[in-house]
Amino acid sequence: MAAVLPTKGNLMAAKRSRALAQTGYELMDRKRNILVREMMSLLDDASAVQKEIDEVFHSAYAALAKANMELGLCDRIAEGVEPDDSLDIRWRSVMGVELPHIPGQSPPPKPTYGFAYTSAAFDRAYIEFARVKALVRKLAEIETSIYRLAQAIKKAQKRANALKNIVIPGFDTTIQTITEALEEKEREEFVRLKVIKRQNGNKRSG
Repeated sequence: MAAVLPTKGNLMAAKRSRALAQTGYELMDRKRNILVREMMSLLDDASAVQKEIDEVFHSAYAALAKANMELGLCDRIAEGVEPDDSLDIRWRSVMGVELPHIPGQSPPPKPTYGFAYTSAAFDRAYIEFARVKALVRKLAEIETSIYRLAQAIKKAQKRANALKNIVIPGFDTTIQTITEALEEKEREEFVRLKVIKRQNGNKRSG
């Protein structure tokens, strides 16, 4: 921190700045802790959803394999399934960090393909992959939130460390330097006044 003149005004200003820096550090540390708790909760959710996706994917591919054996390749039939454009992304704020939120649920599966050339196995595969889609939608929301929280935590930690290890110690050094300089100036002034008083006393006695 740049040197400042050792005056009482600068000492008061340094103390005020130090207090603000301390408050800033405490707020930043609190923000970091809240974000960490939020992220840990989402990590638990992500783990549970990922496990469910793995199970549903296994069931879905098994159903698809059975449908392929019964009907041949199902890609032509799958072309009759219309894309889902119902995704509506909104945002929620956690300590100033914008996290994605997908309200509601995926619409229930409504087969748009003809039933004349399909089978129950194909219907089963369609339903299972609809479940996969809903879970992937949920996992995407959670993982994007985790990524954004991790970035915010990193920034908050960096700022908190800068305040704790650089800014606040810098103000402490400035306060100590000004205080010592003012105390030295007071001692010098005290000695000077004593010398003047003694000289005046000698003049009167002479």
